[in-house]
Amino acid sequence: MERRLTAILAADVVGYSRLMGANEVGTLQSLQQHQAELVVPEITRHGGRIVKLTGDGLLAEFPSVVGAVECAVAVQQSMPARNLDVPEDRRIEYRIGINLDDVIVQGDDLFGDGVNIAARLEGIARPGGIAVSKSVRDNVENRLDVLFEDRGDQRLKNIAMPVRVFDINLGAGIAPAMMAEAMAMDKPSIAVLPFTNMSGDPEQEYFSDGITEDIITDLSKISALFVVGRHTSFAYKNMAAHLDRIAAELGVNFLVEGSVRKAGNRIRITAQLIEGCSGGHLWADRFDRDLTDIFAIQDEITRAIVEQLRIRLLPEEMNMIGQPPTDNVEAYSLYLKGRDYFHNPTTSFLELAKQMFRRALDLDPSFARAYAGIANCDARLVGWYGHKIPLDDILAMAGRALELDPRLAEAHAARGEALRVAGRNEAAVDEFERALELDPNSFEANLAYARYARGVGDLKQSAALFIRALEVQPSDYQAPLLLQSILTKLGCDDEAMEYARLGLERAEEELRLHPEASRPAQLAAPAAAMLGDREAATRWIERALWIDPDDPQALYNVACAWSMLGEVDRALDTLEKWSQRGGVLARNWLERDPDLDPIRSHPRYASLIERIESSVSQQVQPTA
Repeated sequence: MERRLTAILAADVVGYSRLMGANEVGTLQSLQQHQAELVVPEITRHGGRIVKLTGDGLLAEFPSVVGAVECAVAVQQSMPARNLDVPEDRRIEYRIGINLDDVIVQGDDLFGDGVNIAARLEGIARPGGIAVSKSVRDNVENRLDVLFEDRGDQRLKNIAMPVRVFDINLGAGIAPAMMAEAMAMDKPSIAVLPFTNMSGDPEQEYFSDGITEDIITDLSKISALFVVGRHTSFAYKNMAAHLDRIAAELGVNFLVEGSVRKAGNRIRITAQLIEGCSGGHLWADRFDRDLTDIFAIQDEITRAIVEQLRIRLLPEEMNMIGQPPTDNVEAYSLYLKGRDYFHNPTTSFLELAKQMFRRALDLDPSFARAYAGIANCDARLVGWYGHKIPLDDILAMAGRALELDPRLAEAHAARGEALRVAGRNEAAVDEFERALELDPNSFEANLAYARYARGVGDLKQSAALFIRALEVQPSDYQAPLLLQSILTKLGCDDEAMEYARLGLERAEEELRLHPEASRPAQLAAPAAAMLGDREAATRWIERALWIDPDDPQALYNVACAWSMLGEVDRALDTLEKWSQRGGVLARNWLERDPDLDPIRSHPRYASLIERIESSVSQQVQPTA
């Protein structure tokens, strides 16, 4: 048995499961780029060799412990600059552990406690940090210009004896502009898991979900805290798993979990703040109140979390937290139900959502979110489905929402969609940009802006926005399925196929949860056709038309699928039927949609375009 003394470096990516769940295609691309451009060259430059690569992790050995530490420092000091323009929830951050010890050698592989300790040190390293054993510190302390911070003896999993651990202070050598970024990346991180509905009525699920979302929204207003987005947290809904494992997968220090029991005019909410690494409770409370106290309870939970984490709030953050969206609990409940319908954007569900928002306004005429909800529904009904709604009315509805709450991102997004339908492109862009400035993680704003960019032919911007949309809502199937045709047009065929597969997986799951929804099948059909799976594409077509045989969006997407399958007459017949019902944005989509390229040279296509242009000019109602 061969043994040798060597320096072992273990590294992995913080929150890799969360990153992959949000966008596995983009995460793999980003990880491979960092490895190829930074990590592997630094290991080679410092005389090391890679022992193994394991998904997001790697194990490397160095003949010199000085070389191992210099390599780790070079990697970690380079990452803030590489992450500078990357959204906070999409950053690749490494944890690195280094140990100097005796190891067992078998071929190219290494084994023994020396390797295991390095792996455990990596597990307790801070995001973007380096944790080393005492043997490493003792051998490099006077040979390198680095500072060590003593963390004392640590019990490491499956290691018999405690290990003295030191963190390397990375402040030295980082440019001042990057230092603030590095410090910002070290702020506490938290995920709010979906509160469990304990009401005994599945129809009340929207209420417990709404409470969870509002707590996430309030915590997200705190600049000193990194909060995992709503859609990432909701991927863990109804999943039984150890909390420490969830925290590791999400790459967060803390978790919040709880339950909601609503009965008549009474409500019981429990909430717990949990330390991620140990699963221990830092704070827990139970609130038995009247339903009218729901907003006060949410505020108390948020402030308790802030207090436990010892976070100092800025003055403007103190003002923003705890401001209820409405004083009327029944209006709030109706709004949550309407938003639940809105997330399934077919004609019938958009109409149901409008009804809920209108009823909410009947109870509270100053409820800004409800105005924005109606504006969003109407903008889609006009733009996607050809409904005859005056655009001035939509703009007025969004304007009323902004009068009540000028910082409401969804109202700006609704104005953007309405202005887009009216052909006022510059004004529409201003509204989309403002919406994303206020809430960069707004799925609706990213999706609406992406569709606009695609409609005007800016494919690169559209692709970037669609990618952001699918990342902030990891359950969304629309963005990856719409993205695939854009990437094909841009010549990124391999990437297009990967996103198409991702979208199809999400569409399958969406249909399992909502078998009454046709849109997953609508968008899946062209993607399956692009992948060359004729059988699957036909099956998706049949499913979409069985659920919504006369839905304009269903007809359009089915025509795209037939086009890509080479069924020219079927595609044109379906487009003819759709042209009598389609929305005012029809011309933009037809003109630039790559899915329809196979039928553009057909004589029937030119005459169809003429009729659609005439129809669109009659549908668009000028705005004042």
